[in-house]
Amino acid sequence: MLLHLENIEKSFAQKHVLNNVSLAIEAGEIIVLLGPSGCGKTTLLRIIAGLEFADNGRIQYRGQDLTQIPVHQRNFGFVFQDYALFPHKNVHDNVAFGLRMQNWNKDQIEQRVQQVLQLVRLTGYDHRPIHELSGGEQQRVALARSLAPAPKLLLLDEPLGALDRALREQLMVELRQILKEAGDVVGELAGITAVYVTHDQAEAFAIADRVVVMNQGQIEQQGHPTVLYRNPQSPYVARFIGMENLFAATVDSTAPLSVTTELGKLLLTQQDEPFALAEEMTILVRPEAGTITTDQTTQQNVVRGIVQDISFRGRYQIATIQIDDGVQLKLEFETAVSLPAPSQTVAIALEPHALRLLRTQK
Repeated sequence: MLLHLENIEKSFAQKHVLNNVSLAIEAGEIIVLLGPSGCGKTTLLRIIAGLEFADNGRIQYRGQDLTQIPVHQRNFGFVFQDYALFPHKNVHDNVAFGLRMQNWNKDQIEQRVQQVLQLVRLTGYDHRPIHELSGGEQQRVALARSLAPAPKLLLLDEPLGALDRALREQLMVELRQILKEAGDVVGELAGITAVYVTHDQAEAFAIADRVVVMNQGQIEQQGHPTVLYRNPQSPYVARFIGMENLFAATVDSTAPLSVTTELGKLLLTQQDEPFALAEEMTILVRPEAGTITTDQTTQQNVVRGIVQDISFRGRYQIATIQIDDGVQLKLEFETAVSLPAPSQTVAIALEPHALRLLRTQK
């Protein structure tokens, strides 16, 4: 185990920001702390960095207690949203700054600067002034500067937050590749270990080996992005990873598993977790759950409504369907699927395997 956080607690002005948070991180793992503003993710990152100290709990790095070790003795790297570059220095001198502070000799500095610029795809940018770089290029310089001194751990706080959506889409994939290739720079066979903070679900899924979803100072759920997407454990996690179709449900049969909802009675594929008759639950209808059918169908889980809107997204389209007053479904269909026009009625069959029961209270 590379980094171990045990029972971390933190309060500001009697407000609990972190409540008994424990987290274990393996060498070479990219951990993404995901959650809304105020959930405690940035405070947890700052405690790992040594910029804040926990009120209670312990931090260990490879068995060494870091709980009271100051920030400058931890040898962790930082990448921030605002880049924090020196505007009067060129790319080379920004990247070399930390190396000079550590008294590397000139040849070592030159070799390392070229190595990290190649890593972040900025070879040949040495003498470019910072103000001539795009936002994405500036963020790569900030990443190169952080990697150059071979940090034990890399901490990234909303590093893509200042970029527009198109550039973020491009860099989130590239950033994961860079982090995975950085092992040679930091001297770790497993690759660099990183803790990354974001509020953006797509960014978290693209970058993480493991996503840690936080809620009100606690870890709500953690796992590989595909595990989180397929098996959210609470309505909070489902909503935060972008799933909007959540409805109150009451279990009316356990074999087969069926529930009564605002959409009608629905059958589900049996889940691993047992449920009790009359238990109050929340049902998640995944966005890919629906197929267009006919009013004469004998299929299961058919719901009928009026098409309110169709939003074209390139490879797929999102249909908003009004089922009843205040009850809507948002479902994704391939672009090739022919949907009724807005204001027309539609019958949708919901696949039992694309429905999931969640316990409302965790």
